[in-house]
Amino acid sequence: MKMKYSILSVITLLSAVFTGCSDDNDAVYLNEVQVSSSYVAIPVGGGSETITLRASDNWEFDKVFQKIVQKEDGTKDTIYTETPDWLTVSQVSGGAGETELVFHAEAALDGRSTELQLSCGGQTQLINVIQGLATVSEATCAEVIAGPDSKTYMVKGTVTAIANTVYGNWYLADETGQIYIYGTLDKSGAEKNFASLGIEVGDIVTVQGPKTTYGTTVELVNVTVVKIEKSLIKVDSLSVDDATLPVEGGDIKFYLTCKGDGVYADIPEAAKDWLSIASVTGGSVPTVTFRAAPNTGGDRSATVTLKTMQKGKEYTAETTIYQKGAIVACSIADFLAAAVGDTQYRLTGVITNVAKAEYGNIYIRDYSGEAYVYGVGAKGDFEKLGLKEGDIVTLLGKRGEYKGAAQMTGGVYESSFSVTEVTLDEFLTKADATDVYYKVTGTVDEVANATYGNLYLKSGDTRLYVYGCYPGWGATGDFRKNCLADKDIAVGDELTVIGVKSTYNGTPQVNGGLYFSHKKAE
Repeated sequence: MKMKYSILSVITLLSAVFTGCSDDNDAVYLNEVQVSSSYVAIPVGGGSETITLRASDNWEFDKVFQKIVQKEDGTKDTIYTETPDWLTVSQVSGGAGETELVFHAEAALDGRSTELQLSCGGQTQLINVIQGLATVSEATCAEVIAGPDSKTYMVKGTVTAIANTVYGNWYLADETGQIYIYGTLDKSGAEKNFASLGIEVGDIVTVQGPKTTYGTTVELVNVTVVKIEKSLIKVDSLSVDDATLPVEGGDIKFYLTCKGDGVYADIPEAAKDWLSIASVTGGSVPTVTFRAAPNTGGDRSATVTLKTMQKGKEYTAETTIYQKGAIVACSIADFLAAAVGDTQYRLTGVITNVAKAEYGNIYIRDYSGEAYVYGVGAKGDFEKLGLKEGDIVTLLGKRGEYKGAAQMTGGVYESSFSVTEVTLDEFLTKADATDVYYKVTGTVDEVANATYGNLYLKSGDTRLYVYGCYPGWGATGDFRKNCLADKDIAVGDELTVIGVKSTYNGTPQVNGGLYFSHKKAE
Protein backbone atom coordinates (compact mmCIF):
# COMPACT_ATOMS: atom_id res chain seq x y z
CA MET A 1 0.00 0.00 0.00
CA LYS A 2 1.00 3.62 -0.28
CA MET A 3 1.86 3.73 3.44
CA LYS A 4 4.67 1.22 2.90
CA TYR A 5 6.31 3.46 0.34
CA SER A 6 5.94 6.47 2.65
CA ILE A 7 7.71 4.67 5.47
CA LEU A 8 10.43 3.47 3.09
CA SER A 9 10.95 7.05 1.87
CA VAL A 10 11.37 8.30 5.44
CA ILE A 11 13.93 5.58 6.18
CA THR A 12 15.84 6.39 2.99
CA LEU A 13 15.72 10.10 3.76
CA LEU A 14 16.98 9.60 7.32
CA SER A 15 19.82 7.51 5.97
CA ALA A 16 20.70 10.30 3.56
CA VAL A 17 20.60 12.87 6.37
CA PHE A 18 22.92 10.99 8.69
CA THR A 19 25.39 9.82 6.04
CA GLY A 20 25.33 13.20 4.31
CA CYS A 21 26.39 15.03 7.48
CA SER A 22 29.83 13.36 7.32
CA ASP A 23 30.38 14.23 3.66
CA ASP A 24 32.16 17.53 3.04
CA ASN A 25 31.01 17.68 -0.57
CA ASP A 26 27.36 16.65 -0.85
CA ALA A 27 26.45 18.91 -3.77
CA VAL A 28 24.06 17.47 -6.35
CA TYR A 29 24.78 18.21 -10.01
CA LEU A 30 22.45 18.39 -13.00
CA ASN A 31 23.30 20.02 -16.31
CA GLU A 32 21.20 23.14 -15.76
CA VAL A 33 20.92 23.40 -11.97
CA GLN A 34 23.13 22.49 -9.00
CA VAL A 35 22.36 22.55 -5.27
CA SER A 36 24.88 22.26 -2.47
CA SER A 37 22.61 19.72 -0.79
CA SER A 38 19.49 17.89 -1.94
CA TYR A 39 18.25 17.51 1.61
CA VAL A 40 17.55 20.00 4.37
CA ALA A 41 17.31 18.95 8.03
CA ILE A 42 15.57 21.38 10.42
CA PRO A 43 15.41 20.71 14.18
CA VAL A 44 12.02 19.76 15.59
CA GLY A 45 12.30 22.84 17.82
CA GLY A 46 12.27 25.07 14.74
CA GLY A 47 14.97 26.94 12.87
CA SER A 48 16.48 27.73 9.47
CA GLU A 49 18.90 25.96 7.14
CA THR A 50 20.64 27.34 4.04
CA ILE A 51 21.78 25.72 0.82
CA THR A 52 23.34 27.24 -2.31
CA LEU A 53 21.66 27.04 -5.72
CA ARG A 54 23.60 27.54 -8.96
CA ALA A 55 21.40 27.84 -12.07
CA SER A 56 22.24 28.42 -15.73
CA ASP A 57 18.73 29.67 -16.51
CA ASN A 58 15.58 30.98 -14.84
CA TRP A 59 14.36 28.64 -12.09
CA GLU A 60 11.31 28.18 -9.85
CA PHE A 61 9.80 25.84 -7.31
CA ASP A 62 6.84 23.96 -8.77
CA LYS A 63 3.41 24.50 -7.21
CA VAL A 64 2.57 20.97 -6.14
CA PHE A 65 1.09 21.42 -2.65
CA GLN A 66 -2.67 21.49 -2.41
CA LYS A 67 -4.32 24.16 -0.26
CA ILE A 68 -8.02 24.73 0.40
CA VAL A 69 -9.16 28.37 0.49
CA GLN A 70 -12.50 30.12 0.81
CA LYS A 71 -13.82 32.26 -2.05
CA GLU A 72 -15.90 35.42 -1.63
CA ASP A 73 -19.12 33.50 -2.24
CA GLY A 74 -18.33 31.17 0.65
CA THR A 75 -17.48 28.13 -1.47
CA LYS A 76 -14.18 26.27 -1.33
CA ASP A 77 -11.46 26.41 -3.94
CA THR A 78 -8.26 24.42 -4.38
CA ILE A 79 -5.01 26.22 -5.08
CA TYR A 80 -1.44 24.94 -5.31
CA THR A 81 1.63 26.43 -3.63
CA GLU A 82 5.40 25.93 -3.78
CA THR A 83 5.71 24.74 -0.18
CA PRO A 84 3.45 23.22 2.49
CA ASP A 85 2.02 25.62 5.07
CA TRP A 86 4.58 24.73 7.73
CA LEU A 87 7.63 25.51 5.57
CA THR A 88 8.89 28.76 4.00
CA VAL A 89 11.70 29.34 1.50
CA SER A 90 13.40 32.71 1.20
CA GLN A 91 12.94 32.71 -2.59
CA VAL A 92 10.66 30.59 -4.80
CA SER A 93 11.94 31.74 -8.21
CA GLY A 94 14.92 33.50 -9.70
CA GLY A 95 17.32 33.91 -12.58
CA ALA A 96 20.63 32.44 -13.67
CA GLY A 97 23.49 32.62 -11.19
CA GLU A 98 24.10 31.71 -7.58
CA THR A 99 21.37 32.05 -4.95
CA GLU A 100 21.31 31.20 -1.28
CA LEU A 101 18.03 29.55 -0.28
CA VAL A 102 16.97 29.72 3.37
CA PHE A 103 14.47 27.10 4.54
CA HIS A 104 12.58 27.90 7.75
CA ALA A 105 10.06 26.06 9.94
CA GLU A 106 8.58 26.92 13.31
CA ALA A 107 8.73 24.45 16.19
CA ALA A 108 6.70 21.27 15.69
CA LEU A 109 5.19 18.88 18.20
CA ASP A 110 6.11 15.94 15.98
CA GLY A 111 8.35 15.25 13.02
CA ARG A 112 7.32 15.99 9.44
CA SER A 113 8.86 15.89 6.00
CA THR A 114 8.21 17.02 2.45
CA GLU A 115 9.74 16.95 -1.01
CA LEU A 116 10.08 20.19 -3.02
CA GLN A 117 10.42 20.27 -6.82
CA LEU A 118 12.70 22.90 -8.38
CA SER A 119 12.58 23.32 -12.17
CA CYS A 120 15.26 24.92 -14.35
CA GLY A 121 15.90 24.57 -18.08
CA GLY A 122 13.60 21.58 -18.45
CA GLN A 123 15.21 19.68 -15.56
CA THR A 124 13.77 19.02 -12.10
CA GLN A 125 15.83 18.98 -8.91
CA LEU A 126 14.20 17.36 -5.86
CA ILE A 127 14.97 18.80 -2.44
CA ASN A 128 13.93 16.77 0.59
CA VAL A 129 13.13 18.69 3.77
CA ILE A 130 12.75 16.90 7.08
CA GLN A 131 11.99 18.32 10.50
CA GLY A 132 12.51 15.85 13.31
CA LEU A 133 11.40 12.28 12.70
CA ALA A 134 8.23 12.04 10.57
CA THR A 135 5.80 9.47 11.97
CA VAL A 136 2.20 8.52 11.32
CA SER A 137 0.18 8.68 14.54
CA GLU A 138 -2.74 6.37 15.21
CA ALA A 139 -5.35 8.64 16.74
CA THR A 140 -8.98 9.09 17.67
CA CYS A 141 -11.08 11.81 16.09
CA ALA A 142 -10.72 13.86 19.27
CA GLU A 143 -6.93 13.59 19.10
CA VAL A 144 -6.97 14.68 15.45
CA ILE A 145 -9.16 17.67 16.32
CA ALA A 146 -6.82 18.71 19.13
CA GLY A 147 -3.62 18.03 17.18
CA PRO A 148 -1.54 20.35 14.97
CA ASP A 149 -2.19 21.02 11.29
CA SER A 150 0.12 19.38 8.68
CA LYS A 151 0.64 16.32 10.89
CA THR A 152 -0.31 12.98 9.30
CA TYR A 153 -2.74 10.82 11.26
CA MET A 154 -4.16 7.33 10.96
CA VAL A 155 -7.72 7.19 12.25
CA LYS A 156 -10.49 4.58 12.27
CA GLY A 157 -14.19 5.36 12.34
CA THR A 158 -17.62 4.94 10.83
CA VAL A 159 -18.72 6.68 7.64
CA THR A 160 -21.67 8.84 8.73
CA ALA A 161 -22.33 10.78 5.49
CA ILE A 162 -20.84 11.12 2.00
CA ALA A 163 -20.82 14.64 0.54
CA ASN A 164 -19.06 14.03 -2.80
CA THR A 165 -18.74 10.69 -4.59
CA VAL A 166 -16.16 11.86 -7.16
CA TYR A 167 -13.44 13.36 -4.97
CA GLY A 168 -14.40 11.35 -1.90
CA ASN A 169 -15.52 13.98 0.58
CA TRP A 170 -17.18 12.37 3.59
CA TYR A 171 -17.54 12.35 7.37
CA LEU A 172 -15.80 9.90 9.69
CA ALA A 173 -16.85 9.51 13.31
CA ASP A 174 -15.80 7.45 16.29
CA GLU A 175 -16.90 7.53 19.92
CA THR A 176 -14.80 10.67 20.54
CA GLY A 177 -15.99 12.97 17.73
CA GLN A 178 -16.23 13.53 13.99
CA ILE A 179 -13.85 14.81 11.29
CA TYR A 180 -14.28 15.66 7.61
CA ILE A 181 -12.38 13.76 4.92
CA TYR A 182 -11.66 16.17 2.05
CA GLY A 183 -10.49 13.99 -0.83
CA THR A 184 -9.86 10.24 -0.92
CA LEU A 185 -7.20 8.56 -3.07
CA ASP A 186 -7.98 5.27 -4.81
CA LYS A 187 -5.90 2.08 -4.53
CA SER A 188 -3.31 3.41 -7.00
CA GLY A 189 -3.08 6.81 -5.28
CA ALA A 190 -5.16 8.66 -7.89
CA GLU A 191 -7.78 11.35 -7.20
CA LYS A 192 -11.39 11.57 -8.45
CA ASN A 193 -12.02 7.82 -8.28
CA PHE A 194 -13.76 7.43 -4.95
CA ALA A 195 -16.52 5.22 -6.34
CA SER A 196 -13.99 2.47 -7.11
CA LEU A 197 -13.44 1.95 -3.37
CA GLY A 198 -17.07 0.97 -2.73
CA ILE A 199 -17.27 2.88 0.53
CA GLU A 200 -20.81 3.36 1.89
CA VAL A 201 -22.41 5.07 4.87
CA GLY A 202 -22.07 2.76 7.86
CA ASP A 203 -18.76 1.20 6.78
CA ILE A 204 -15.88 1.21 9.26
CA VAL A 205 -12.88 2.72 7.48
CA THR A 206 -9.25 3.31 8.50
CA VAL A 207 -7.51 6.16 6.68
CA GLN A 208 -4.32 8.17 6.93
CA GLY A 209 -3.60 11.68 5.74
CA PRO A 210 -2.44 15.16 6.77
CA LYS A 211 -4.64 17.38 8.93
CA THR A 212 -5.77 20.85 7.99
CA THR A 213 -8.33 23.20 9.52
CA TYR A 214 -10.75 25.03 7.22
CA GLY A 215 -12.60 27.69 9.21
CA THR A 216 -13.85 25.61 12.14
CA THR A 217 -13.87 22.31 10.23
CA VAL A 218 -11.09 19.82 10.97
CA GLU A 219 -10.16 17.85 7.85
CA LEU A 220 -7.83 15.12 6.68
CA VAL A 221 -6.90 15.89 3.07
CA ASN A 222 -6.42 13.40 0.21
CA VAL A 223 -6.36 10.42 2.51
CA THR A 224 -5.07 6.94 1.75
CA VAL A 225 -7.51 4.18 2.66
CA VAL A 226 -5.81 1.56 4.85
CA LYS A 227 -8.76 -0.74 5.56
CA ILE A 228 -12.50 -1.00 4.84
CA GLU A 229 -14.85 -3.07 7.02
CA LYS A 230 -18.24 -3.27 5.33
CA SER A 231 -21.22 -2.52 7.55
CA LEU A 232 -23.58 -5.40 8.23
CA ILE A 233 -26.59 -3.06 8.13
CA LYS A 234 -27.74 -0.49 5.58
CA VAL A 235 -30.88 1.37 4.55
CA ASP A 236 -32.09 0.16 1.16
CA SER A 237 -35.12 2.44 0.75
CA LEU A 238 -37.65 4.63 2.53
CA SER A 239 -41.43 4.83 2.36
CA VAL A 240 -41.32 8.65 2.09
CA ASP A 241 -39.51 10.54 -0.68
CA ASP A 242 -36.46 12.53 0.46
CA ALA A 243 -37.10 11.34 4.04
CA THR A 244 -39.24 14.47 4.49
CA LEU A 245 -42.48 14.34 6.51
CA PRO A 246 -45.21 17.00 6.33
CA VAL A 247 -46.12 19.53 9.01
CA GLU A 248 -48.97 17.25 10.12
CA GLY A 249 -46.49 14.49 11.04
CA GLY A 250 -46.86 10.80 10.22
CA ASP A 251 -44.85 7.61 9.75
CA ILE A 252 -41.74 6.85 7.73
CA LYS A 253 -40.62 3.24 7.21
CA PHE A 254 -36.99 2.19 6.71
CA TYR A 255 -36.40 -0.99 4.64
CA LEU A 256 -33.08 -2.54 5.65
CA THR A 257 -30.46 -5.10 4.72
CA CYS A 258 -29.09 -6.66 7.91
CA LYS A 259 -26.49 -9.44 8.17
CA GLY A 260 -25.99 -9.09 11.90
CA ASP A 261 -27.88 -10.29 14.96
CA GLY A 262 -31.01 -8.19 15.35
CA VAL A 263 -31.91 -4.60 14.53
CA TYR A 264 -31.86 -1.69 16.98
CA ALA A 265 -32.71 1.97 16.47
CA ASP A 266 -31.59 5.11 18.27
CA ILE A 267 -33.14 8.59 18.21
CA PRO A 268 -31.09 11.62 19.32
CA GLU A 269 -32.11 12.89 22.75
CA ALA A 270 -32.95 16.34 21.34
CA ALA A 271 -35.52 14.83 18.94
CA LYS A 272 -37.33 12.49 21.32
CA ASP A 273 -40.01 15.07 22.06
CA TRP A 274 -41.30 14.83 18.47
CA LEU A 275 -39.91 11.59 16.99
CA SER A 276 -40.52 8.04 18.23
CA ILE A 277 -40.09 4.41 17.11
CA ALA A 278 -43.46 3.01 16.05
CA SER A 279 -42.31 -0.55 15.24
CA VAL A 280 -39.35 -2.82 14.47
CA THR A 281 -39.87 -6.00 12.42
CA GLY A 282 -37.49 -8.80 11.39
CA GLY A 283 -37.70 -11.28 8.54
CA SER A 284 -36.01 -11.29 5.15
CA VAL A 285 -36.50 -7.51 4.86
CA PRO A 286 -36.23 -5.95 8.32
CA THR A 287 -38.05 -2.65 8.78
CA VAL A 288 -38.06 0.15 11.32
CA THR A 289 -40.93 2.64 11.40
CA PHE A 290 -40.46 6.09 12.92
CA ARG A 291 -43.38 8.38 13.83
CA ALA A 292 -43.24 12.19 13.85
CA ALA A 293 -45.65 14.37 15.83
CA PRO A 294 -47.35 17.43 14.26
CA ASN A 295 -44.96 20.35 13.95
CA THR A 296 -46.00 23.75 15.24
CA GLY A 297 -42.53 25.26 14.94
CA GLY A 298 -40.03 25.65 12.12
CA ASP A 299 -38.40 23.00 9.93
CA ARG A 300 -36.62 20.33 11.93
CA SER A 301 -34.55 17.21 11.41
CA ALA A 302 -32.99 14.31 13.29
CA THR A 303 -30.30 11.82 12.30
CA VAL A 304 -31.39 8.37 13.45
CA THR A 305 -29.02 5.43 13.88
CA LEU A 306 -29.78 1.82 12.91
CA LYS A 307 -27.60 -0.80 14.61
CA THR A 308 -26.81 -4.49 14.55
CA MET A 309 -24.31 -6.67 16.41
CA GLN A 310 -22.09 -9.59 15.46
CA LYS A 311 -19.50 -11.27 17.69
CA GLY A 312 -19.66 -8.39 20.12
CA LYS A 313 -18.97 -5.79 17.44
CA GLU A 314 -21.46 -3.03 16.61
CA TYR A 315 -22.28 -1.95 13.06
CA THR A 316 -24.35 1.13 12.24
CA ALA A 317 -26.11 3.05 9.48
CA GLU A 318 -27.44 6.57 9.76
CA THR A 319 -30.17 8.47 7.92
CA THR A 320 -31.61 11.92 8.53
CA ILE A 321 -35.37 12.41 8.85
CA TYR A 322 -36.72 15.86 7.96
CA GLN A 323 -40.05 17.46 8.82
CA LYS A 324 -41.52 20.59 7.34
CA GLY A 325 -42.51 23.28 9.78
CA ALA A 326 -44.38 26.51 10.10
CA ILE A 327 -42.60 29.67 8.98
CA VAL A 328 -41.71 31.99 11.87
CA ALA A 329 -42.26 35.67 11.08
CA CYS A 330 -40.17 37.80 13.41
CA SER A 331 -38.09 40.92 13.80
CA ILE A 332 -34.45 40.89 12.76
CA ALA A 333 -33.40 41.20 16.40
CA ASP A 334 -35.34 38.05 17.29
CA PHE A 335 -33.87 36.28 14.25
CA LEU A 336 -30.33 37.17 15.31
CA ALA A 337 -31.02 35.88 18.82
CA ALA A 338 -32.37 32.54 17.56
CA ALA A 339 -30.31 29.34 17.46
CA VAL A 340 -28.70 28.01 14.30
CA GLY A 341 -31.01 25.37 12.82
CA ASP A 342 -33.51 24.33 10.18
CA THR A 343 -36.35 26.62 11.27
CA GLN A 344 -37.57 28.85 8.43
CA TYR A 345 -37.89 32.57 9.25
CA ARG A 346 -39.67 35.36 7.40
CA LEU A 347 -37.84 38.70 7.57
CA THR A 348 -38.83 42.03 6.04
CA GLY A 349 -36.54 44.99 5.85
CA VAL A 350 -34.88 47.66 3.74
CA ILE A 351 -31.88 46.61 1.65
CA THR A 352 -29.05 48.71 3.08
CA ASN A 353 -26.19 47.21 1.10
CA VAL A 354 -25.77 44.86 -1.86
CA ALA A 355 -22.50 43.09 -1.04
CA LYS A 356 -22.45 40.77 -4.07
CA ALA A 357 -25.34 41.03 -6.52
CA GLU A 358 -24.35 37.92 -8.48
CA TYR A 359 -25.05 35.68 -5.49
CA GLY A 360 -27.63 37.85 -3.74
CA ASN A 361 -25.44 38.56 -0.71
CA ILE A 362 -27.15 41.56 0.88
CA TYR A 363 -27.86 43.34 4.17
CA ILE A 364 -31.42 44.11 5.27
CA ARG A 365 -32.55 46.26 8.20
CA ASP A 366 -35.78 46.74 10.12
CA TYR A 367 -36.52 48.78 13.26
CA SER A 368 -34.74 46.27 15.51
CA GLY A 369 -31.48 45.56 13.72
CA GLU A 370 -29.64 44.50 10.58
CA ALA A 371 -28.94 41.03 9.20
CA TYR A 372 -26.61 39.66 6.54
CA VAL A 373 -28.30 37.44 3.96
CA TYR A 374 -25.89 34.91 2.48
CA GLY A 375 -27.49 34.35 -0.89
CA VAL A 376 -30.95 35.00 -2.31
CA GLY A 377 -31.83 32.08 -4.57
CA ALA A 378 -29.31 30.57 -6.99
CA LYS A 379 -26.50 32.41 -8.74
CA GLY A 380 -28.00 35.22 -10.85
CA ASP A 381 -31.50 35.07 -9.31
CA PHE A 382 -31.10 38.25 -7.29
CA GLU A 383 -29.94 40.22 -10.32
CA LYS A 384 -33.00 39.04 -12.27
CA LEU A 385 -35.27 40.45 -9.53
CA GLY A 386 -33.89 43.93 -10.19
CA LEU A 387 -33.72 44.75 -6.49
CA LYS A 388 -31.46 47.54 -5.30
CA GLU A 389 -30.33 49.38 -2.20
CA GLY A 390 -33.32 51.06 -0.55
CA ASP A 391 -35.92 48.54 -1.72
CA ILE A 392 -38.08 46.79 0.89
CA VAL A 393 -37.89 43.01 0.64
CA THR A 394 -39.40 39.98 2.37
CA LEU A 395 -37.25 36.85 2.49
CA LEU A 396 -37.52 33.33 3.86
CA GLY A 397 -34.46 31.51 5.17
CA LYS A 398 -32.69 29.70 7.98
CA ARG A 399 -30.64 31.12 10.82
CA GLY A 400 -27.03 30.35 9.98
CA GLU A 401 -23.66 31.47 11.22
CA TYR A 402 -20.17 32.07 9.86
CA LYS A 403 -17.17 32.55 12.16
CA GLY A 404 -19.52 33.43 14.98
CA ALA A 405 -21.50 36.02 12.98
CA ALA A 406 -25.22 35.41 12.49
CA GLN A 407 -26.64 35.34 8.96
CA MET A 408 -29.62 34.17 6.96
CA THR A 409 -28.73 31.22 4.74
CA GLY A 410 -30.58 29.86 1.73
CA GLY A 411 -32.61 33.03 1.33
CA VAL A 412 -35.77 32.71 -0.77
CA TYR A 413 -37.43 35.79 -2.24
CA GLU A 414 -41.12 36.21 -1.31
CA SER A 415 -42.12 39.81 -2.11
CA SER A 416 -40.84 43.37 -2.30
CA PHE A 417 -41.66 47.05 -2.69
CA SER A 418 -39.58 48.98 -5.16
CA VAL A 419 -38.42 52.29 -3.69
CA THR A 420 -37.85 55.21 -6.07
CA GLU A 421 -35.34 57.87 -5.13
CA VAL A 422 -36.71 61.38 -5.89
CA THR A 423 -36.01 65.00 -5.02
CA LEU A 424 -38.34 66.91 -2.71
CA ASP A 425 -39.78 68.76 -5.70
CA GLU A 426 -40.43 65.51 -7.54
CA PHE A 427 -42.05 63.96 -4.47
CA LEU A 428 -44.57 66.80 -4.27
CA THR A 429 -45.79 65.98 -7.80
CA LYS A 430 -46.56 62.32 -7.00
CA ALA A 431 -50.05 60.97 -6.41
CA ASP A 432 -51.09 59.78 -2.97
CA ALA A 433 -50.74 56.00 -2.56
CA THR A 434 -50.36 53.61 0.38
CA ASP A 435 -48.11 51.08 -1.39
CA VAL A 436 -45.76 53.23 -3.49
CA TYR A 437 -42.55 54.09 -1.67
CA TYR A 438 -40.10 56.92 -2.27
CA LYS A 439 -36.71 57.77 -0.87
CA VAL A 440 -36.08 61.46 -0.24
CA THR A 441 -33.12 63.39 1.16
CA GLY A 442 -33.01 66.87 2.63
CA THR A 443 -31.70 68.97 5.46
CA VAL A 444 -33.65 68.85 8.74
CA ASP A 445 -35.13 72.36 8.85
CA GLU A 446 -37.46 72.05 11.84
CA VAL A 447 -38.51 69.37 14.36
CA ALA A 448 -42.22 69.55 15.14
CA ASN A 449 -42.38 66.50 17.44
CA ALA A 450 -39.14 64.97 18.69
CA THR A 451 -40.78 61.87 20.17
CA TYR A 452 -42.29 60.62 16.93
CA GLY A 453 -39.91 62.39 14.58
CA ASN A 454 -42.36 64.77 12.91
CA LEU A 455 -40.12 67.20 11.05
CA TYR A 456 -39.54 69.30 7.97
CA LEU A 457 -36.92 68.54 5.31
CA LYS A 458 -35.60 71.31 3.11
CA SER A 459 -33.77 71.31 -0.22
CA GLY A 460 -33.24 74.67 -1.86
CA ASP A 461 -36.46 76.61 -1.42
CA THR A 462 -38.62 73.48 -1.05
CA ARG A 463 -39.84 72.21 2.31
CA LEU A 464 -41.45 68.80 2.85
CA TYR A 465 -43.25 67.61 5.96
CA VAL A 466 -42.33 64.15 7.26
CA TYR A 467 -45.06 62.72 9.44
CA GLY A 468 -42.98 60.44 11.63
CA CYS A 469 -39.36 59.37 11.36
CA TYR A 470 -39.28 55.79 12.65
CA PRO A 471 -36.18 53.59 13.19
CA GLY A 472 -37.11 51.15 10.42
CA TRP A 473 -39.62 48.79 8.88
CA GLY A 474 -42.06 47.12 11.28
CA ALA A 475 -41.85 49.64 14.13
CA THR A 476 -45.10 49.97 16.10
CA GLY A 477 -46.13 51.48 19.42
CA ASP A 478 -43.21 52.57 21.59
CA PHE A 479 -40.71 51.26 19.02
CA ARG A 480 -41.62 54.28 16.88
CA LYS A 481 -40.54 56.73 19.55
CA ASN A 482 -37.31 58.68 19.99
CA CYS A 483 -35.61 57.76 16.72
CA LEU A 484 -34.16 61.28 16.39
CA ALA A 485 -32.59 61.16 19.84
CA ASP A 486 -31.38 57.57 19.51
CA LYS A 487 -29.60 58.33 16.24
CA ASP A 488 -28.49 61.83 17.25
CA ILE A 489 -30.39 63.58 14.44
CA ALA A 490 -30.73 67.35 14.83
CA VAL A 491 -31.67 70.45 12.86
CA GLY A 492 -29.09 71.03 10.14
CA ASP A 493 -28.31 67.35 9.59
CA GLU A 494 -28.86 65.73 6.21
CA LEU A 495 -31.50 63.00 6.53
CA THR A 496 -32.73 60.31 4.12
CA VAL A 497 -36.09 58.63 4.75
CA ILE A 498 -38.34 56.18 2.90
CA GLY A 499 -42.10 56.50 2.89
CA VAL A 500 -45.35 56.86 0.97
CA LYS A 501 -47.02 60.12 -0.11
CA SER A 502 -50.21 61.28 1.51
CA THR A 503 -51.98 64.61 2.00
CA TYR A 504 -53.38 65.98 5.28
CA ASN A 505 -55.51 69.14 5.33
CA GLY A 506 -54.17 70.01 1.90
CA THR A 507 -50.49 69.58 2.90
CA PRO A 508 -48.44 66.88 1.09
CA GLN A 509 -46.32 64.74 3.42
CA VAL A 510 -44.14 61.68 3.76
CA ASN A 511 -46.32 59.37 5.79
CA GLY A 512 -44.52 57.08 8.26
CA GLY A 513 -40.97 57.82 7.20
CA LEU A 514 -38.48 54.98 7.66
CA TYR A 515 -35.03 56.12 8.69
CA PHE A 516 -32.43 55.17 6.06
CA SER A 517 -29.34 57.28 6.80
CA HIS A 518 -28.13 60.69 7.90
CA LYS A 519 -25.05 62.92 7.92
CA LYS A 520 -24.23 65.29 10.73
CA ALA A 521 -24.00 68.97 9.87
CA GLU A 522 -20.41 70.18 9.50
